[in-house]
Amino acid sequence: MSTMRKIIHVDMDAFYASVEQRDDPSLRGRPVVVAWRGARSVVCAASYEARVFGIRSAMPALRAERLCPDAVFVPPDFARYKAVSRQVREIFLRHTDLVEPLSLDEAYLDVTVPKSGIALATDIAREIRAQIREETSLTASAGIAPNKFLAKIASDWRKPDGQFVVTPQRMDAFLLPLPVKKVPGVGKVMEGKLAARGIVTCGDLRSWSLAALEEAFGSFGRSLYNRARGIDERPVEPDQPVQSISSEDTFAEDVPLDALAPAIIQLAEKTWNATRRTDRTGHTVVLKLKTSQFRILTRSYTPERAPESMEELRDIALALRERVELPPDTLYRLVGVGLGGFREREPVLQGDLFQKGDGGN
Repeated sequence: MSTMRKIIHVDMDAFYASVEQRDDPSLRGRPVVVAWRGARSVVCAASYEARVFGIRSAMPALRAERLCPDAVFVPPDFARYKAVSRQVREIFLRHTDLVEPLSLDEAYLDVTVPKSGIALATDIAREIRAQIREETSLTASAGIAPNKFLAKIASDWRKPDGQFVVTPQRMDAFLLPLPVKKVPGVGKVMEGKLAARGIVTCGDLRSWSLAALEEAFGSFGRSLYNRARGIDERPVEPDQPVQSISSEDTFAEDVPLDALAPAIIQLAEKTWNATRRTDRTGHTVVLKLKTSQFRILTRSYTPERAPESMEELRDIALALRERVELPPDTLYRLVGVGLGGFREREPVLQGDLFQKGDGGN
């Protein structure tokens, strides 16, 4: 690799559920599911006691209840989770200014040049985890590696409350037997496509040339080629600029596609208002749908120029329904409208100020 960094990926253990168990001693040791009860609810988080029964995040709450009838359902309290997340973030910043949050419960840290004076990244990770335990009464796991890709995978290796290091010397031993489903971007569909070509592990993937992977999988082929070799040059980016903004709504009852217009209009307005709080411009309009069978699909469109009004965003989002090719009787439980592809706003040229308007002084 052209740059040798020391990257730590810290991931809080069953974060939302662990906060609930910490704050309510009666929940400790019990299967806790953070979710609202009801037919439309999904699981936000599950304690390790609940995971034994197969309960996972994003699972329908009704299914979680069937898997474990004795589970304790707790409604999420995001204000409390954000407060704890800020505590954890402050601990990170004692060791490095290069902190890239991924969510409330995980972040990348670049400790190549640490602030704390601790030389070894493994010792820094150990100290961070100790400080989290002491100051929040929660546990975290960590992965340490030369890049973000490897560090994120490594943080899952010794969960909960553990850490794992992938040194440059051990990279091949770690990577070659690694299932390709661990590679970011490889979901169930891509995993099936790779398996059909005899690619099950990163070792299998490494036997393919870059040209062959690009021919088979397009631009994603290059990412597969690099990850199979442990290549990831992405830096840790603190204060990452906005990449997308979206709004979603889950319906009380499933509805057909032609009944989505009122929700799409409302969500387009909500998303547009949210974009006004950033100094960047979104170019790609995204329509997200979830069917009654929990199948998620998205349709997107990038016009030649970025939408300049809520009405433009709304009209494009409404038009994207025409690209949904599911049977007409398909019912939907969720719809979302998003704006992505954000870039810096183009400055208005002074000449333009005089070329527009009604010609008055």
